[in-house]
Amino acid sequence: MALQEGRRDPVAVQAEAAPVRARTGRAGRPGGRAEARRFLLSLGFLLPALVVLGALVVYPIFFSVYRSLYDRLGTTFVGLDNYRTMFSRPQTLTAIRNNAIWLVGPAIVTAVGLVLAVLAERIRWSTAFKVVLFMPMAISSLSAGVIWRIVYEEEPARGVANAAIRTVVDVFRPPGPYPGARPTDEGVLTAAGRAFVTTGSLRPGQVAELGLVAIAPRLVPEDARPAAVPPSAPSDAIAGVVWLDFTPGGGGEKGRVDPTERGLPGVKVEALRDGEVVGSAVTDEAGAFAVQGLPPGDYRLRLAASNFREPWGGITWLGPTLVTPAIILAWIWMWTGFAVVTLGAGLAAIPRDVLEAARVDGASEFQVFRRVTIPLLVPVVLVVLVTLVINVLKIFDLIFVIAPGSVQDDANVIALEMWRQAFGGVNDQGMGSALAVFLFVLVLPAMAFNYRRFKAGT
Repeated sequence: MALQEGRRDPVAVQAEAAPVRARTGRAGRPGGRAEARRFLLSLGFLLPALVVLGALVVYPIFFSVYRSLYDRLGTTFVGLDNYRTMFSRPQTLTAIRNNAIWLVGPAIVTAVGLVLAVLAERIRWSTAFKVVLFMPMAISSLSAGVIWRIVYEEEPARGVANAAIRTVVDVFRPPGPYPGARPTDEGVLTAAGRAFVTTGSLRPGQVAELGLVAIAPRLVPEDARPAAVPPSAPSDAIAGVVWLDFTPGGGGEKGRVDPTERGLPGVKVEALRDGEVVGSAVTDEAGAFAVQGLPPGDYRLRLAASNFREPWGGITWLGPTLVTPAIILAWIWMWTGFAVVTLGAGLAAIPRDVLEAARVDGASEFQVFRRVTIPLLVPVVLVVLVTLVINVLKIFDLIFVIAPGSVQDDANVIALEMWRQAFGGVNDQGMGSALAVFLFVLVLPAMAFNYRRFKAGT
């Protein structure tokens, strides 16, 4: 029998309502057992992470804020006194200043990393190159600090940096063969700066005996022979001997050449007349010399300052003046690989047809880099830069390991000052917590910016 017009088949109505009931549940309400199970299952998987996050991040943040409002012992509420004291202490002001100086590091690393990432794309072994640059990131900051502490040793025999610089310095300013030597008898030789000059005058044909002491045995050349006083001198020359006036085992006569005493080869001897150098000579293996071609007159002999020039002593990298730039250099060495690898990944994502189109239009490589590559890389560059800024604001371990205790006040940063106040002997938990909160406030805007960049890219 045909259905009346305007009426629907009840079977068809029930078939249409079945999916709705399945979605809304038996009672017809949104949700239902299936959705509740999914929610509880998700919560079960997230719960361990939430517990760890709450215990290690959220609770310490709130507890630090709470603890910063109490005194050293945590028994007396002092309000904002710790914050007022914090900003009036010279140690905190120095730490804030140094943290501001440290912000130079991220800019340098990002710029250098960008250049190296672009260059790495043009070499055959780009992967190996990036691995080598990234290797410092594979070691701990503690190990890196120990490495750079050795690199910055002031003594060139131990410090790699000063040893490398000394190699260059010695080419242009070689050390003297007998640094630290001094005259045996100051009545014969007197100091004139780093040089030594005879106290009395000599005439051509005379012989001078110039004894020196305070010379380490290792500085005396192996080919040095026993000292011998020239028996005489030509009529136009002043002769003499320069020797080590020291008898091994004791004995001998001061100011006289003894049989067991050796001459000093390679000593430059100058003849002075009216303060001007008019002749010179260099001693032989027995320490003998003869300054020839001298007209009659009175002269003085001078042992040149170059004979006694001290070796280059090295730069005090970890002194009060250079300690912060030196540690920043070590940090740059560690993090450049991170910037190169990250920016290299960004470069790989740039469409090659865009770059080729710019080259076809006549753009030079520099123009392509400046007008195409950099604008397309701006999001990645910002993420790298902000990540590095967060890192330097929290920097602690490199400074703690590299800076000697005598200059830690000069290299101080906020994180190090926080540790020193809370755990480094002062044991002022209130002040340490106030510094921790201040550091968190500084880092928070950079973290929020990075989060927004990451969220925008997803």
